Amino acid sequence: MTERRDQLAANLAKVEERITAACVAAGRKREEVTLIVVTKTYPASDVRVLSELGVRHVAENKDQDAAPKADECSDLPLTWHFVGQLQTNKARSVVRYADLVQSVDRPKLVTTLSNEAVRAGREVGCLIQVALDAEEGGRGDRGGVGPGGIEELADLVAGSPGLRLDGLMTVAPLTGPYAGREQAAFERLMVLSTALRRAHPAANMVSAGMSADLEQAVAAGATHVRVGTAVLGVRPRLG
Repeated sequence: MTERRDQLAANLAKVEERITAACVAAGRKREEVTLIVVTKTYPASDVRVLSELGVRHVAENKDQDAAPKADECSDLPLTWHFVGQLQTNKARSVVRYADLVQSVDRPKLVTTLSNEAVRAGREVGCLIQVALDAEEGGRGDRGGVGPGGIEELADLVAGSPGLRLDGLMTVAPLTGPYAGREQAAFERLMVLSTALRRAHPAANMVSAGMSADLEQAVAAGATHVRVGTAVLGVRPRLG
C-alpha cells in the first residue's frame, strides 16, 4: 500500500503542476479550477488513499461499481460525481450517493432523478451534458444533448424538486466539426454557459477536460476538470 500511495501522490503532484501551469498561462487563479479524480474501475482502497492525499471530488461512471465503492467510503469527506450515461432504472441507486450527476441529457431522466431525490430527501446537483457532435436538438454519440436542447432541459431541472441546476458538462467530441479541436470545443461550451447563466445565474459550473486535454479546458475557462488516467494509471482492458 505504501508503494501505491507513493505512486498516487507522485501522479497527483504532476497533475497539480499541469493545472497550475495552465492557470498561469490563462491568467487564472489556481483556485478557480477544481480537480475531480475519475476513480472508475479502481478499488475503494485507492479512493481512500486519494482522500488522505487531499482529493475532495471523485467521479464514477457505472452504478454497479460506484454504489458499493461509495458505501465503503461513506466516512470520507468526498463529493461524488456521476459522469456516465445514466439509465432511468439506475437513478434511485445513484441518487443515494451522488452529490452531482453530470450526464443529464433528456427530460425523462430529469423527472426520474427528481422523483428519486425527493424520495431520498436529498438535493442532487445536475449538469446538462452538451453533445457538440450532435444536431441542435439531437443526441451525441457519447450521450448528451445538442446545444439547441440546453434551454428546455435547464428550465426543467431548475423547476424540479430535489434537483439543483449547476451548469454544463461536455466530452471533447470524436466526430463532427469539433473533432480534434478540443480547445475550440471547450470555448464553444463556455459560450453556451454564458447564455445559460443569463437565465440561471447560479448555474456557473463548467466541467470539461480530461487527462489528455485538461490544459485546453483550463485555457477555455472550465471550472472543473475530470482526470482519471493521469492520476490512477492506465486502466486494464476490460473483457
